[in-house]
Amino acid sequence: MIFVELADPKTPRVVELLEASHALMQSLFPPEDNFFLSIDELCVPSIRFFTAREGAVIQGTGALALKDGYGEVKSMFVDPDARGRGIADALLRQIEDEARRHNLEWLKLETGNLLYAAHKVYARHGFELCGPFGDYPDAPSSIFMQKRLG
Repeated sequence: MIFVELADPKTPRVVELLEASHALMQSLFPPEDNFFLSIDELCVPSIRFFTAREGAVIQGTGALALKDGYGEVKSMFVDPDARGRGIADALLRQIEDEARRHNLEWLKLETGNLLYAAHKVYARHGFELCGPFGDYPDAPSSIFMQKRLG
């Protein structure tokens, strides 16, 4: 069974997962196209940070950044050894539920163009391609997606 809950981004297992996510992004994309949040940036009041665990083991992370008029999916990452077990789906459902609790009309995200498995997860949850939003540049390695919640 997968449990998704609010969590502290600075707990050791979470730091391990976030550092693995950051390392992957840095290995795939140029520095100017990396838009992940630092661990400290995930600890601000406008971020709702979640973990997904199986039993006592945290296997994934995800966050909702509360923006003006929309929510942004951030820091989605699942331990490579735990992929394919529904962890990303559980995190996205929780993020969407949290966005609805905040009466947000849209969920948006930026992801890397090479992260094909992530594209499939987001599409399965109803996200569609869109253009850049917020402060994002039209980066060559970025894909932007959105989902209407209303």
